[in-house]
Amino acid sequence: MPAPWLPAAFNDGWAYHDRITAPSQASAYYTAHYPHSDQVAWRQRLAAGEIWCNGQQLWADGTLQAGDRLVWHRPPWQEASVPVLPSPLFDDGDLVVFNKPSGLPVLPAGGFVRHTLLGQLEATADAGLGAPRPVHRLGRFTSGLLVCARSAGARAWLSAQLRESTQAAVAPRCRKVYRALLSPPLAESPVLSLATEPGLEQLLIDTPIGRRPHPRLGLIWCAADPADAQALPSQSRVRLLGQGAEGWLVGVAISSGRPHQIRIHAAAAGAPLLGDPLYLPGGLARADALPGDGGYRLHAHRLSLTRPDGRALQLEAPLPAALWMQEEG
Repeated sequence: MPAPWLPAAFNDGWAYHDRITAPSQASAYYTAHYPHSDQVAWRQRLAAGEIWCNGQQLWADGTLQAGDRLVWHRPPWQEASVPVLPSPLFDDGDLVVFNKPSGLPVLPAGGFVRHTLLGQLEATADAGLGAPRPVHRLGRFTSGLLVCARSAGARAWLSAQLRESTQAAVAPRCRKVYRALLSPPLAESPVLSLATEPGLEQLLIDTPIGRRPHPRLGLIWCAADPADAQALPSQSRVRLLGQGAEGWLVGVAISSGRPHQIRIHAAAAGAPLLGDPLYLPGGLARADALPGDGGYRLHAHRLSLTRPDGRALQLEAPLPAALWMQEEG
């Protein structure tokens, strides 16, 4: 039976808070910091009284000074239909783990405020226990294991493991294994070695991840520029599980938690996730796509971590039908 969905519905709007660091024209500031709209659109929002400065409503464009505090009161808009979050796979009263369905955003972003995993948790929270909050993110169209916790202490403990699980000095070891469908690798792709080199069980991809310019977002996470001193070191280990006419089924174990890491690493290695509308071979992003665009198949399948009380926890999220090709050993 298909999972239930929340119907499309209007939210209550949203307030975006900003503080000016250098003198700027109001419309120019918003155009630079929210490039999804041009300067004409921002002047229209000013004329509609949607933008306030230091507690006063702005009705026209003007010069802002360093230290000014801005609030854009975005009017209500309709949020798209999303899947209903199923019951947790694990809940010990503090640590809670869900099998997040594909299509459900985790936190407010990309046009979603209420139709998120967090929004559903807050709407259905037990009055005595309170709502668990996500410890990490999964992309909107990535399904699988999503870790939440009710206490701030547990969130900090778990976040350290999920963020940098290879650094034993920071946190005990954590293992995250994903399933993904890759496009058939390019001829020069190192992914081909998984099928052509006898005895090679896995491929290490360690392309650093950093921000690059993007016309719609300003900056976007991609395979880093070699000259980027702020690039984040990242590691993914890919194992071939099956080859089909449509694509290659792989298991991916990640030992770092970078934004869009598996999507970027697969693309950087010349085998983007099948159907990924954003990342191109080489690991750069298309100018006309956004991170929240769907089409790819990626599933957080298995998770091993240490709970705050010291006990080990191992969980597995059942595979979606799109990834039923071959069982991993």
